[in-house]
This record gives sequence, C-alpha cells and structure tokens, in this order.
Amino acid sequence: MADRPEPMLSVEEAQDRLLEAVGSPLPVEDVPLAQALDRALAEPIRSAVDLPPWDNSSMDGFAVHAADVAGATATAPIRLRVVGDVRAGGSPHVDVPPGCAVRIATGAPMPPSADAVVPVETTIVAEEGADSAIGEAARVEPARVEPAPAGSTRALGFRALEPLPDACLVTAAVEPGAFIRRRGEDVRAGMLLLEPHRRVGPAQIALAAAVGVDSLRVHRRPVAGVLSTGDELRLAGQELGESGIPDANRPGLLAMCSDAGARAADLGIAGDSLESILRALRPAIEGSDLLIVSGGVSLGPYDIVRTAFEALGQVELWRVAIQPGKPFAFGRSSPRDGDGRRVLLFGLPGNPVSALVTFELFVRPALQRLSGLPAPTARVDRAVTEGRLEKAAGRRGYLRVTVVRDGYGSPIRDPQGRLRVRVAGHQGSHVLSAMAVADALAIVPEAVERLEPGAEVEIRWLRA
Repeated sequence: MADRPEPMLSVEEAQDRLLEAVGSPLPVEDVPLAQALDRALAEPIRSAVDLPPWDNSSMDGFAVHAADVAGATATAPIRLRVVGDVRAGGSPHVDVPPGCAVRIATGAPMPPSADAVVPVETTIVAEEGADSAIGEAARVEPARVEPAPAGSTRALGFRALEPLPDACLVTAAVEPGAFIRRRGEDVRAGMLLLEPHRRVGPAQIALAAAVGVDSLRVHRRPVAGVLSTGDELRLAGQELGESGIPDANRPGLLAMCSDAGARAADLGIAGDSLESILRALRPAIEGSDLLIVSGGVSLGPYDIVRTAFEALGQVELWRVAIQPGKPFAFGRSSPRDGDGRRVLLFGLPGNPVSALVTFELFVRPALQRLSGLPAPTARVDRAVTEGRLEKAAGRRGYLRVTVVRDGYGSPIRDPQGRLRVRVAGHQGSHVLSAMAVADALAIVPEAVERLEPGAEVEIRWLRA
C-alpha cells in the first residue's frame, strides 16, 4: 500500500517554521543616503546637532519687538522704520532698535535683538514717495497713523527682488516669540532619532540629511535567484510551436522580488530533468541568499524539484492547506563554502496564480526577515461579496476579487465601513488574467466551502 502523504500545514504553521529557519538578517554595509531607500537600518541614529541649529523665522515678514506693535489693528496700524534685511543663509547680526523692523525671509536666522516676527500678510509696505517724516518719529516711539492714501502703500506680500522699503505698517499685534522656530525645537543633539530594523523611507532620508548624516548602516539587500522549470516553457515572444507555452512565472517573480527589496537574478528556464535543474541551481548557490524555482513541486512524474533540493541540502516543509498553492516546498542548502550560510530554497507551484499567491504568503516575509525588516503586515479590510464565492473544503481560499469603486476610482464603503467586492474572473490557478485585474484576495476559511452573496469576508489588499 502506498504511503499516505504527510499532512498539510496551515498557513501560520508554514510561515512560523519558515521564518524560524531564515534566522538572522543579512550582514550590514554603509551606503550613501541615495542608496538607502527601502533598506533596513542596522544601528540606531542619534543626532550630533540641534535642529533647527538656530532660532529662525517661520514666515516671510518683519522681525520686530513685540512691545512695539502691541495693540496694532487694521484700522490703527503701527508704522515701523525698516532698518535692514535678513535673508535665508544670511547673517543675523542686524540691530533692531526699538520702533524699527528688519525684513526677514522664511528660514532666515533671527536677529538677536528682535523677539517676534510679523507675517508680511499683516503688514502694508511703504512704496517710494511715501511720507518719510513719520519714519523720524518712529525712531523714538511707534507712531499710530491713519491708513496711507491710495498709491503710497502696498499690502499682501513682497515682490521678488524688490528694494528694501523705508517703512511698514503693522496691522495686527504679535506676542513675544511669535513665528519663531526655536533652536532644537525639532531635534536636540544626542537625541535618538531612528532605531534599528526601521525601513528607510523618504522622511527618514530627509531627517538624516537634516542632522548632517550622509550615509547609513543598513542590512545588505538579499539576492534572489529565480528559475522556471518545464520542457514546455518558452521565452516571452518566442515561437511556441505545437506544445510550447510562454513563461509567465519567471518575469512575474523577478518583478515581485524587486518589489520586495531584493536584487533579482534571472536563472532562466530549466528542463524537466534533475540534471538540468541542478545545472542551473548549483552555480547560483554561491552568489544568492535564496533561490526560487517555479514548477515541478507537485506529485507528477516530472515533478523533481524536491529531489533537486535534497541534492543541494534538505526539504523542511512541503504542502500547505491553501487554494491556490498547495504544492509549495521550502528547504535550505548545505552550509556554503566561505561564509557557512545556508541558502533558502523555495519551490513554488507552476500555475502562475499559485506562484504569485505563495510568493506573497511565504517568500515576501522571508525576504523581509533577511533584509532586517519586520515581517510585512498584510493590508486587510472588511468587505461584503456581491456574488457567490466557492472553494475546496479543508484549505484556506485566497480568491481574486475586485473592489467596487465610484466614478472617481475611490472604493465604496457601506455605513459599517465595509467594501463591496466581486469575483475578478475565473478562479482557476492558471487564470492569470483574473489575477492581473484583482485588487485583493478574499480570504475564505478552511471550514467554509461557499459564501453566498451579501456575506462578509476579510480581504487582503494586493500591492498595486
């Protein structure tokens, strides 16, 4: 009597065993900021400087003494003599006597003798020809004046490259410290900014640059080799002949590896023989961190990928209770010469939808772990199905669905916050067209064979 097949693992069991086998992240390296995007920090970042490094203006306007403009209103503005100018990158060492103002740009350092900034929107700038006699009075005491005649003043902002005005009318009072960014308000020298294992995104790169860090210590990107197997496979665009089919898995999996942050290596197409598969995999062991083989992992007469994995090392799990994607294998190579690392071996189903789904569930988390990042948190949502969903009993279903959207392309939610989903197309594991248009995977539990229209279902968003 034939041996019974070993029991299938649940998704969680397979993920836990796989991640335990992955072990620690890859070694670290120092890279310039321009190369750090989407990498994982390998050590904490602390600031060596204050940010901002000095008090500066948060507005275009005038640096003033707040006491000089107390009580200023639109109907009773206060005139101040303008005695200087501070631009961003310029020197702040401009004296601001009582009753006077200094024009200042956003980001420019504050003159030490001023204690507030009046935004340009609440000032009226004197044009050439305006009465300058009041300016003399302003040297001693701010003068309360009636609004100037038409043609002698101008409001609402500066003109680019305009000369320094003689005076300005302030139409609103400010408190001491108004519109000033204080030194160290954002970051203090010695402050812990970012901890290890955080993904480096645009904001983290900007912060590092802001505190003067020009390189980051990150974990090395994983190198993922991708091989397709099958005598019937042809390169995209190649003549198919009477029995050939285009190889869709390899281009799709290479793209998914790159999307997951790995350096993808194309290992080509191997035939349905142990010799052909090993000829492709053996040289790749030395330069890769994981190898992905699609096809040849089921129970057919030419399904020999598990045998190839055993020749390279050992198979550690096989068959997971999911639909699509049951014939999934994972193993590790023997310790590699030189560094002793064991290369991760993934055998994915040959059907393209199954290959892409098993990549999301098992390969992507492994790549994240190797990269030094936490396992990805799936973007899950609640939805109501508009049609019937069906799958095999005893396996968790990941059915391809589209999300109903409004005329602007935004998902529609009901009063309970649930989305509406429809089956994307035929759910066969070979139907790549349904996968290509799907927005999400509807997750149907193992014990459920059918969901009727109107049933609630959890969905896992796919990456665009």
